Amino acid sequence: MDLSKQTNDKKLHLCRWYFKVGFALLPFVWAVNAVWFFCEAFQKPEYPEQKQIRQYVIYSASGALVWLVGLVTWVIIFQTHRVEWGEFADNISFIIPLGA
Repeated sequence: MDLSKQTNDKKLHLCRWYFKVGFALLPFVWAVNAVWFFCEAFQKPEYPEQKQIRQYVIYSASGALVWLVGLVTWVIIFQTHRVEWGEFADNISFIIPLGA
């Protein structure tokens, strides 16, 4: 969809909708929302709905960043402690490495 062809009201509605969908444990939607509406929020000339779009972009980027940090932290902890955790780590693994 080309955002330049949408009214400002429709842009706000779409940005808000993507932000709300991100709460369904879909941080990728927040990342898409932040990237997709970045120019609308920060680089376009001022218009009434822009302030709310800017808030949703900031919240979406922050939420995606928090999820990314959490995921990277979990991967590092799991990879460094998998052998120590023994059977529990095997039970929560999707693929069990050979020779472990």
